[in-house]
Amino acid sequence: MKYKVLLISLLVANLAFGNTTNILQNDTTITNPNYDKQLADKLGGDDLGMKIYYLVILKTGTNKTTDQTIISESFRGHMTNINRLVNEGKMIVAGPLGKNENSYRGIFILHNINSLEEANEILKTDPAIAEGLLDYDIYEWYGSAALPEYLPFSDKIWKLNP
Repeated sequence: MKYKVLLISLLVANLAFGNTTNILQNDTTITNPNYDKQLADKLGGDDLGMKIYYLVILKTGTNKTTDQTIISESFRGHMTNINRLVNEGKMIVAGPLGKNENSYRGIFILHNINSLEEANEILKTDPAIAEGLLDYDIYEWYGSAALPEYLPFSDKIWKLNP
């Protein structure tokens, strides 16, 4: 615990002076003996093993249709679009949220995206969003660059196709 406090104190103090690199690289109590440069580079991790993602919170849209054909086709297309984005390496997390008072429906985490504008363009390809059945809020999220590593395993544990 004392090392975490030390690390945070050093980072905060040195961010103000732009001097974190030299201190971190020269202090063996802070550097990671398990560091794998090749893996960090492959995953796009910075010196802290982190990177920017886009966190999308899906919420109920303005289209209140009861037409089951439109709803069914839009959400079938929504699932197809999710799979396409995963296969293209642009999405690493997608899933529904439980019932809640905010009308939040689910989340996406997008990666390998260069800008908020690009993320918005990608989201417009979702048929449920395009149809207005879903809307979204989007945020930059700074998380572990290792997050995509779970994907190869996730395809081996589902039994039924949703």
